[in-house]
Amino acid sequence: MYKLNPDQIAKQIDDAHARTLALIDGLSAEQLMGPRLSTVNPLRWEIGHAAYFYEFWVLREHLKKSPIREDADRLYDSISIGHDDRWDLPLPGMPQTLDYIQTVREQVKASLASGEDAQRDYLAQYAVFHHDMHNEAYTYTRQTLNYPEPAIGRPGYRVLDAGGLEGDARIPGGEFMLGARPAEGFVFDNEKWAHPVELEPFAIARAAVSNGDFLRFVEADGYNKREYWDDEGWQWRNQVRLEHPVYWRLDADGWKIKQFDQWQPMPMNAALIHVCWHEAQAYCRWAGRRLPTEAEWEAAAAAEPSQDGRSLSAVKRRFPWGDEPPRPDQANLDGYALGTVDVGAHAAGDSAFGCRQMIGNVWEWTGDAFGPYPGFEPDMYGDYSQPLFGITRVLRGGAWPTRGRLIRNTWRTYYGPERNDVFAGFRTCAKR
Repeated sequence: MYKLNPDQIAKQIDDAHARTLALIDGLSAEQLMGPRLSTVNPLRWEIGHAAYFYEFWVLREHLKKSPIREDADRLYDSISIGHDDRWDLPLPGMPQTLDYIQTVREQVKASLASGEDAQRDYLAQYAVFHHDMHNEAYTYTRQTLNYPEPAIGRPGYRVLDAGGLEGDARIPGGEFMLGARPAEGFVFDNEKWAHPVELEPFAIARAAVSNGDFLRFVEADGYNKREYWDDEGWQWRNQVRLEHPVYWRLDADGWKIKQFDQWQPMPMNAALIHVCWHEAQAYCRWAGRRLPTEAEWEAAAAAEPSQDGRSLSAVKRRFPWGDEPPRPDQANLDGYALGTVDVGAHAAGDSAFGCRQMIGNVWEWTGDAFGPYPGFEPDMYGDYSQPLFGITRVLRGGAWPTRGRLIRNTWRTYYGPERNDVFAGFRTCAKR
């Protein structure tokens, strides 16, 4: 069984903090609070909340230490503080907030250096991944609020000359174990536990939908044709009044796409991003395709064919390419590319069936509502998954800002079907 390494977790804590500092660098006091929107938090509140999560679970709940700040629960407890109330809290200034974060980091890292404690390590790893998820949220907050590009990129990581990737991968049917196994070490409650599902043979696109693919739907006036939208999707479309994805525009020089606060020529072969589930469903109806189910997506990413190729073998990979952590040539992760890359890039990351970029680049909508696996039990953080069952849709695979240490084939995230602000795209399946 994979064992959590406290020294490694301590380094991850420092790395996650460094990413936070890079994501808030250069923002004014006004920008760090921002407007009161339903899809973002005030950044000054959110960075304190991420530190509070470490403090609450590792230091207070597990190690029974006293609060570092007597007012921490009243300031940073996301369960008891409503979203709209977070702008009205008596938040400490940035110097005091950073002092609080530093004290939490020092105490958590000191605890990690004080002998073996499997529960402490689990909770600290949980808090790191929670921090990583908030760092991804800070990244899309900068996009949503039209803030400048954060200084997290690295030269050479954005691949916009690899082209497209056509065609379907054919996945044989058979029994597939959906979900995570205990031997994988740390997993979230909604991944527990692997259970058998029976799959019919199916065909899934080798690549995610590109900007150029989706442009054909836009230019076919797909946003205005009722037959491509279900009732809920048509209602959403009429509310938002869009005729193309939210960060697209057409001007005299052609189609442009907004990257943070800059409009750039649209890279046609790059993966489509910032579309909601309703837009994905409308495109599928126009194209005569469908979204994959969760089980189909995970099988295409993680399974291997039997020796005769007629069914699925019992082998299941942690990542599409195998069990080793992601390399830069395998997946667009960690924010270094500062955007999506061509759907033909990162061939070294193909799955056993030839599906590309199932990890990284864009989160991929599936057709399924988010729900529990058989025998589900909430983890210690009971509000992580359970309150969102039945009202959100499942996305898989991670996106360009997702941290490589966090993502794997069984990882599930979830958003409401109307969310087009997050780093979401999709790939399609052939209709049966």
